Amino acid sequence: MTTPPPIDAALQPIYDAHEGGKLSIGSKRPIRDAADLSLVYTPGVAEVSRRLAEYPSEAPKYLSSPRTVAVITDGTAVLGLGDIGPVASLPVMEGKSCLFTEFSGLASFPIALDTTDVDEFVETVVRMAPSFGAINLEDISAPRCFEIEDRLRERLDIPVMHDDQHGTAIVVTAAMRNARRLTGREDGSLKVVISGAGAAGIACAKMLYAHGVADILMLDSRGIISDERDDLTPVKSELLGWTNRSGIVGGIAEALRDADVFVGLSGGTIAEEVVATMAPEAIIFGLSNPTPEIHPEVAARYASVVATGRSDFPNQINNVLAFPGVFLGALDAGATTITEEMKLAAADALSDVIVDELRPDLIIPSPFDPRVVPAVSDAVRQAWLNR
Repeated sequence: MTTPPPIDAALQPIYDAHEGGKLSIGSKRPIRDAADLSLVYTPGVAEVSRRLAEYPSEAPKYLSSPRTVAVITDGTAVLGLGDIGPVASLPVMEGKSCLFTEFSGLASFPIALDTTDVDEFVETVVRMAPSFGAINLEDISAPRCFEIEDRLRERLDIPVMHDDQHGTAIVVTAAMRNARRLTGREDGSLKVVISGAGAAGIACAKMLYAHGVADILMLDSRGIISDERDDLTPVKSELLGWTNRSGIVGGIAEALRDADVFVGLSGGTIAEEVVATMAPEAIIFGLSNPTPEIHPEVAARYASVVATGRSDFPNQINNVLAFPGVFLGALDAGATTITEEMKLAAADALSDVIVDELRPDLIIPSPFDPRVVPAVSDAVRQAWLNR
């Protein structure tokens, strides 16, 4: 085993924040004497188990599990680090569980599965599902992530959501709604270019399309997704049914010409002379971390609204604005799944939180805005109850 090198002193505070892990499991019931023990455990616990065996619908009343979210990964697409494996993914999963608890009050537990086989992953999650009230899939590589989520949604009667897809899409859609309000545009008039046809890019495209954006161009590492290409995966081929309606071919230069909106979820750098060809008063979301596809200072020369995925620039697109409220609302409603209507309701509610405060450097609220989680969770709950 390789001996770890010393930690750089400048990085030591980061490691200190993670030392010993970031989670603990505590008891909600004190056990001070034999009487407490007999209530919390045997013999008293048997009475509750007998009742739940006959009336399982009462589980939310007597168990913690229906209010606990499992954060599950296989470590194949972790942040910008890629396939780093299950053990190295766990600091991220622990962090996600911390966010669930801190922002929504839901309990959460991180799980890293040591398999990249779709069948094994699905079967493992299905078997552990009785211990949880919802499943948050995290950092799973495309295209496997699409099949995993679809199969789990079919087999489980609890909410399942791949946050890299849908959390990102909800926040991007909310921010886009406010950006177009500021620039006087309508969804149906936008020409949107999305660089990145992975999990997040495809989910963003689908949600924007459902919101009324009809003119969408998508690019992967080989250029614009068009019907002239013979190297498209089945997932990307399906996009041609509703994207690139003008049949444009080429790369980012051809895609961005006269575009109203750029959404970057791919990495790489776009030359300034290409950015300059966008429509006047453009909207630029360069969301790759730590280096946006278009640096905010460059973007600001040509765009009236700029957003990034970074916390050191205005308008940070951060999934923590979405997933705590989405899962809280779904569990409060007793939802058995998370529908498209619930996601759209979440996006609209998130954008409306600051509708009276909009300005170019404030198109999305802060994750610490106390209005965010109640607004999103209420909208999600109502969308399920009104279905």
